[in-house]
Amino acid sequence: MPELPEVETTRLGITPVLENKKITDVKVYNASLRWPVPAELAHCIKNHRINKISRRSKYLLFEFDHGTMLLHLGMSGSLRLKNISDPVEPYEHVEFVVDNWHSLRLRDPRRFGAVLWTSDSVCEHALLKHLGPEPLEKVFSSDYLFDISRKRKASIKDFLMNSHIVSGLGNIYVNESLFVAGIRPTRPAGKITRAECHRLTSAVKKILKKSIKAGGTTLRDFSGSGGEPGYFSQKLLVYGREHEGCPQCGTTIKRIIQGQRSSFYCKKCQK
Repeated sequence: MPELPEVETTRLGITPVLENKKITDVKVYNASLRWPVPAELAHCIKNHRINKISRRSKYLLFEFDHGTMLLHLGMSGSLRLKNISDPVEPYEHVEFVVDNWHSLRLRDPRRFGAVLWTSDSVCEHALLKHLGPEPLEKVFSSDYLFDISRKRKASIKDFLMNSHIVSGLGNIYVNESLFVAGIRPTRPAGKITRAECHRLTSAVKKILKKSIKAGGTTLRDFSGSGGEPGYFSQKLLVYGREHEGCPQCGTTIKRIIQGQRSSFYCKKCQK
């Protein structure tokens, strides 16, 4: 599924075209997403200007004077910028017409995405208010991770994927970060040392920034805002490389299942 770098890459791609532009029409071709598209959505945003497009975790936030539209790409969603004259393709469920000629379309084959509206403070929205700090913000520091992980028995892999601890970290980037930090994914979070927390938070930030710069991770269902694929997957160190050699020592990469998700690690380099 699209992870934080993919969502941020999408935000960076659509912002120059859509920010400070007026929504002139909204077309809902299929309202049955993860949650139904609000029937009042068109009334709420039509003829209103997008002041800003921001991101919280994996949610894109379209900010208007009178409220915020939340958009989540789900497991297979992508946003495409097109001309309104382009025919609607299969799985394009919602279309936003901007200044009468640009068309932003949500394509979501599995329909796990979401388009929601709130006129209240978006920070207090039920989907956002309990999220942990953003991994690229200063508050996600080695001190924070060390303090919050004390006496926690959950594996460090599962701990990092808890959105109440840190928001937006997905499976690919947690695997990669643990490898760079030299920490085995099965280690109890409460046993991670302060020095290891420093290595781990640094690895998370470095890998996310590198991925955003590269355009996200190429997954089967992910494309950039213009339809082009991301490229970071060509540089993955351990994720998806079961039975291949570790890029550092040559030891065969091992795959296990944690929390119904695959974990990849090198038993020699990750302690």
